[in-house]
Amino acid sequence: MNTALKLSMHESDSIEEIIQMFTKTFSDSEGEAEGLLIGKLVSDLLMTTDKANIRVFIATEAEKIIGCIIFTRLTFANGANAFLLSPVAVLTSCHGRGIGQELIKFGLDSLRQEGVELAFTYGDPGFYSKVGFKPVAEELIKAPLKLTHPDGWLGQSLIGEEIEPIAGESFCVKALDKAVYW
Repeated sequence: MNTALKLSMHESDSIEEIIQMFTKTFSDSEGEAEGLLIGKLVSDLLMTTDKANIRVFIATEAEKIIGCIIFTRLTFANGANAFLLSPVAVLTSCHGRGIGQELIKFGLDSLRQEGVELAFTYGDPGFYSKVGFKPVAEELIKAPLKLTHPDGWLGQSLIGEEIEPIAGESFCVKALDKAVYW
């Protein structure tokens, strides 16, 4: 890891910088419409999610945010202590340095220390497998909404056990509870 790189839990003083970083990164890679969509998601997550249900981790260099990941509570009827990783962004100019992976590992370690048992995400299995996520069949653990790409539903145990099936529905925070993100 680069020694100038600093990983930390985010404090609320740079919300606008985080929103702009997500908007720019997703605009660069997926187009302006996607950048605006993800920027709005990040704004909603940061502004409307109860602090008990969100964890935000940032990567900084020279006091500038160059990466950010957001975990929000994923609720199950059985009471499993779980969080959902979404979204993730590293500035385009910083891609290829392993910053995203380091940031995710840092976030997962922080959740583990907090007693969180399970982490899920919905994204590229090729990328997320590098940080321990494995495919999860929806028959075993249902995603909060209908998935456009079921192979992108991924999870991992943070307590060193195999993920056991969880019966019933799962529920994400309000900001993520929109079909467009799934």
